Amino acid sequence: VQLQAFGGGLVQAGGSLRLSCVASGRTFSRYHMGWFRQAPGKEREFVATISRSTTNRYYADAVVGRFTISRDNAKNTVFLQMNSLKPEDTAVYYCAAASGNYYDFRADAWGRGTLVTVSS
Repeated sequence: VQLQAFGGGLVQAGGSLRLSCVASGRTFSRYHMGWFRQAPGKEREFVATISRSTTNRYYADAVVGRFTISRDNAKNTVFLQMNSLKPEDTAVYYCAAASGNYYDFRADAWGRGTLVTVSS
């Protein structure tokens, strides 16, 4: 599967952005999907994951209540709705696909990142 993320940009603190990640191929529904981010000078970190059937969703503590992950299997797309953005959310955001155990998310594929910049 190949992934391409969209939707990053510059937003003021308190604002919202919606990221999209489109997957190629016909097997999107077989993958658990996730969003990760990497801030300048820091390691990549987990943001959110969603299972194949959308039954399970899991969020990093830093984004609980502000970010929502969703997917549309008919459109091979996973979304990340980000509300109440903070300057510390500034990072390059990556989507990822995993075919194994949802609770041991190991990416089989990564998309190119999309930059989110939150100004104070």
